Amino acid sequence: MQETIVKLTQYSHAAGCGSKIAPAILSQMLESAGGHNLFPNLLVGNETSDDAAIYELENNQCLVSTADFFMPIVDAAYDFGRVAAANALSDVYAMGGKPILALALLGWPIEKLPLNVAKEVLAGGTYICAQAKVPIAGGHTIENPEPFFGYSVTGLVEKKNIKRNNTAQTGDLLFLTKPLGTGILSTALKRNLISAESFQPAIELMCALNNIGEQLGTISEVNAMTDVTGFGLLGHLNEICIGSGLSAEINYEKIKLIEGVKELAKKFVAPDNTFRNWNNYEASAEGIDGERLVTLCDPQTNGGLLVAINEKACNSFIKILKENGMEAFAEPIGVMKEKTDVKIVSVK
Repeated sequence: MQETIVKLTQYSHAAGCGSKIAPAILSQMLESAGGHNLFPNLLVGNETSDDAAIYELENNQCLVSTADFFMPIVDAAYDFGRVAAANALSDVYAMGGKPILALALLGWPIEKLPLNVAKEVLAGGTYICAQAKVPIAGGHTIENPEPFFGYSVTGLVEKKNIKRNNTAQTGDLLFLTKPLGTGILSTALKRNLISAESFQPAIELMCALNNIGEQLGTISEVNAMTDVTGFGLLGHLNEICIGSGLSAEINYEKIKLIEGVKELAKKFVAPDNTFRNWNNYEASAEGIDGERLVTLCDPQTNGGLLVAINEKACNSFIKILKENGMEAFAEPIGVMKEKTDVKIVSVK
């Protein structure tokens, strides 16, 4: 008897980090979620839309805490687990930290999907956490109409190594450590515009750990850092600009795209949330249309680290890239500038 192949993306209305609530709606939801000033040891809360919370302990050690889960962006259960785990761990790396513990978060439609598929999801997540040397100490499960999976992750970081998304400085060079296009390719796959083989490079990128962030935390001249996820490169760069009180100029030709993405973007093959992102950030941008709009607003799942670094420290940064086999991303994609007008991000 032939085994039934389950395609997880058929069971969810959104995919990966594209599942995120729109930035404008999220801001309204968080208006009453204050309380940061009541806890002096809470160094980073939700006030700047950073990647994780940071709580100061003793002897300059700080706790990093985050939670991240989403609906399937890939069909294979094992791959879904791998992607979700790498994505959740990324938030700790983006703060310059080291993840030390994870708790699994699983929602599952018991009557729609077999339990052995859920086991495969968990197995994929376990593989990535083992790769990162992070124990899975437990978790929480619920029955849910659509499948979702992720982790609550705890990490550690020395106070001096904390990286935030609102501390960039004028003249900082911008680097991106992965190519763009995972949302575009996942949409193309759903529309049968590309083969499963053509999508495989995107899967491997989404499963790749951003653990280089822990090393980058040791470079004091890395002035700001965040990971690029559901709001696209434009959205996350916009957060850096607003938080830092600066503007940014990016050189589009220096931004790397996954193979095949450029041609699809020219045909406006994109997730719906690409245009939701554009609606949120259009007023802050100039020089963006057509292919650029589609790629720069494409929601990434476990995208690369967006790094703002003092030009004088670029050699140290590039050395770390080369040690990790990432020398392809050693060329800056832009620069932080003084804020001179209402436009925050410009593209040349």
